[in-house]
Formats: sequence, C-alpha cells, structure tokens
Amino acid sequence: MRTLIVVRSLKLGGMERVAVNLADSFAAIGHESHLVSFRNVKKPLAPERDDVRVHRLPLIRYVRLTGVGYLLEMLARLFLNPFLSRSLFLATGLMGGTVFRCWLMRFEHQYGKVDRIIFRGHGTFELVWSFRDSRARYVLENIFHDPAVSWRRRLFSRCLYHRRHLVAVSDGVAQSVHQAMSLWRFSPCSVEVIPNPCPVGSIRKQMLENEPELPKIPYLVNVARLVPAKDHELLLHAYAESKLELPMVVVGDGQQLQCLQQLAASLGVRDKVIFTGSRQNPYPWMRNARLFVLSSRYEGMGIVLSEALACGTPVLSVDCPGGVRQILKGELEKSIVDREVEALAAGMRQAVKGPKPRIREEWLEDFFPQRIANAFLAS
Repeated sequence: MRTLIVVRSLKLGGMERVAVNLADSFAAIGHESHLVSFRNVKKPLAPERDDVRVHRLPLIRYVRLTGVGYLLEMLARLFLNPFLSRSLFLATGLMGGTVFRCWLMRFEHQYGKVDRIIFRGHGTFELVWSFRDSRARYVLENIFHDPAVSWRRRLFSRCLYHRRHLVAVSDGVAQSVHQAMSLWRFSPCSVEVIPNPCPVGSIRKQMLENEPELPKIPYLVNVARLVPAKDHELLLHAYAESKLELPMVVVGDGQQLQCLQQLAASLGVRDKVIFTGSRQNPYPWMRNARLFVLSSRYEGMGIVLSEALACGTPVLSVDCPGGVRQILKGELEKSIVDREVEALAAGMRQAVKGPKPRIREEWLEDFFPQRIANAFLAS
C-alpha cells in the first residue's frame, strides 16, 4: 500500500518524532511510505530508513500566491481575528485545503494513488481543514481539556472534527472526544484508538550513542518541553521535598526555562538540577538514568514512558488524564502516584531504593511499530 503522513513541520518535538517513527514503520513492513511537512526548519527530524520519501510543501506561501488566499488572510487578520481569537486558521485553512488537494493530485500523478492519508497534530488540521477525503485519518494527540461550551468552540469543532475519521492515541483521548461531541455539537465518521508507536529497536541503537555531558553518577531524568502542561513546577517541588542526593536532569527547552531555574534556586536545589536544553537524541540520557519521572497535568498518551522503558529505565508517573494508565498497566500500576507534591516525592524515594529493576519486553508489545502501522491500514 502507499501511505502519506502529513505534519505541519518536522521540528524537534514529540508529535513530530512519532510521525517520523510511523513513516519508518510503514516502510519496515513493506509499504511505500511518504512524509510531507508544510514548514521548513533548520534541523528537521529525518526518517531512519532511506526508503521513506520526504516531501516539502510550503503551504502558507502557496496559499498566499493564489491571491484569494492572501486576501482572505488579510481580511481575517483585520476583521475576524480581533473579535474571534485564534480564528485565523478559518481563512488560511479554507484555501489551504484546496492547495493541498492540488498538490495531492500532482503527487498521485507521479507516484500513484494513495491508500491512507494520516494527518498528525491539531496545527496540521487547521492548515487544511477544508480538505476532506475518505482515505484521511486525523490523529488526536491530546485530550480535549477545555470543557467550556461556546459558539466559537462549536464552530471550530465543526471545521476540524465533524464527519471525519478520528484516531485517538489513547482511551483517555477517545473518552474526551466522546464527551466533547455533545457539548460542541460535532459528529465524526468514526473514533478509533491507535496508540503511538515505540520503535524499540531504533531507540536501543540511539541510546548507545556517545553523550559526553552525561553525569558520572546516578540521576533522575525528565524529558519534556518546558511548558505549563508538563508541570515542571510540581516536579521541582517534589524533588526538593524528596531530599534525594541524586541530581535531577531536565531534558528539554521552552518558555518556562528561566522561571524554572529561578524556582530551583528558591527551593535550594539549583545546584542539583541540570537543565540540558533540547536534545536531538534524548535516549542516552534516559538509558543512564536511575529513574524517569513524569509530572504532567495531562498526557495524550505519554509515549515518553514507553521510550524510557525501552531504554531499560524504570519510570514513575503522576496519575493524570490521558493515556498514562494505558502504558503503566498491570504490575506497572505501582509506578503511578497521585499528582501531589508529597506523593510524587515519596514515589521518588521509594523508586530509587535497591538495585535498578529489570524491564520486561512484554510491557512494550502494545506499542511495537509494526502493530501500530497495521492498525492504521486496517482502520
């Protein structure tokens, strides 16, 4: 079969990495795999396999070049967006869908008919919302955590989700979709749960790469963007409360970096918290850690937990809405604690006692890439 994965960009990020992993997965099981992004970035993520074809479609530039798209964008900026916040996509996505359909026609003329089109990321949906095709699947990476009912939300939902085949990355995401359907008055063609793939083999190769900045002593690690949803404030408060001597390594970058550095200093743990910034390959940091800690307010799936397990590192997570319990199930449920400072601190102390436990291969079976790829083709 011929598959096409569509993303807004291939910047360094969790959703983008999953898109690349899925493209590799399709190729690995013998399908013709294509990946297209709408924005250029300086250091884009790249597929591991040479037989995955990567395409660039500068969508916004092409939309503006139509003339009509530029006019609609200006009208939206001047008259619509000031009164209806975050509504610019209504204009850009209207022509964006048309531009994408024209690109797809040229693509299929060159490569042949596509069997499955997979759009990943809410920002991707917005840029092409007027495009509709029965072969398309729209992957929802996170829960709908805004229960507010408004005509604005209903309008946006009708554009983005109504009469489409939706794919939720976890049962928690699917549950939030069903709750939102009646509130926001949209009705998808289908809602299916397909988790994100965890490329265990690839991760285990990358985790062996040399990383000279790794601490020489055991440490705790968190890998996430430094944004409010990941709740690093809770992480730092719990770490300070734990009184552990092991350093805390935070791998990631984002808008909260300076605030978190100041918080670590005020808690008296600044010398023990290491902010590494973003890393193209975070897996050596995961592999060499004594414990991976997740402190998020919500997680669509929390694939980073599976990645840490693939690296042979035990995990500890707060109990949050989304897909955490879909990963940490069975005997792994003991790795979940209440989303409170004291509970997370106690969990850290308990988790680092004794030798590092062995990670079982069967804990990762639900997220093997081939299984996920086949699920998308059968959906």
